[in-house]
Amino acid sequence: LSELEALMERMKRLQEDKEDEEASQEEMATRFEKEKKESLLVISGGICAFPVQFSLQGAFDDEIVSTDVSRYVEDPGFGYKDFARRGEDHLPTFRAQDYTWENHGFSLVNRLYSDIGHLLDEKFRMVYNLTYNTMATHEDVDTTTLRRALFNYVHCMYGIRYDDYDYGEVNQLLERSLKVYIKTVTCYPERTTKRMYDSYWRQFKHSEKVHVNLLLMEARMQAELLYALRAITRHLT
Repeated sequence: LSELEALMERMKRLQEDKEDEEASQEEMATRFEKEKKESLLVISGGICAFPVQFSLQGAFDDEIVSTDVSRYVEDPGFGYKDFARRGEDHLPTFRAQDYTWENHGFSLVNRLYSDIGHLLDEKFRMVYNLTYNTMATHEDVDTTTLRRALFNYVHCMYGIRYDDYDYGEVNQLLERSLKVYIKTVTCYPERTTKRMYDSYWRQFKHSEKVHVNLLLMEARMQAELLYALRAITRHLT
């Protein structure tokens, strides 16, 4: 099977398995912990010095030229760090059911900055629900399962768990090269290269792969907002 047909076959099989039998809460919790630990071991590609300079043509070059932009920023070394150390047995988990964007974050951010919650919510929903119901040359395809796996994997990397989601879907739908790409774009965007972009979903259209980037960025922003707004809520109460 081609990469595309294999992915569609896995999506179909997941849907059939879900209809036949749902995993228990204990099993879903175990699958999340496994995926969370594995995400810490995913190494981003295209490692380069930070900060970097991008030209319009060179933004995707494999060789990225370093430059000194320290005079433009307060902390040139500021960047992503894994939420837990590798090798730890008990990694911290943010249970989304305890503090969700819909039930908690949305209302708080609207209180802090009038109407910004509506704008953010519209942005999250638009990117998450965006679809042409296509996968490469195939039409009339329900991509909900795939979009959900992409969004939830980013939150998993940030230690956020949804109790009603089976993280076994992530391992079924997102191959290793795609996970490397996701971690790089989400956590170390300055390391992204065209080679990495080309290495996954080779049969997909550019518009579909750009949608992946949009999903990753919105998922990261929502994850960061959830941590920040939960901290503010705890401070206020």
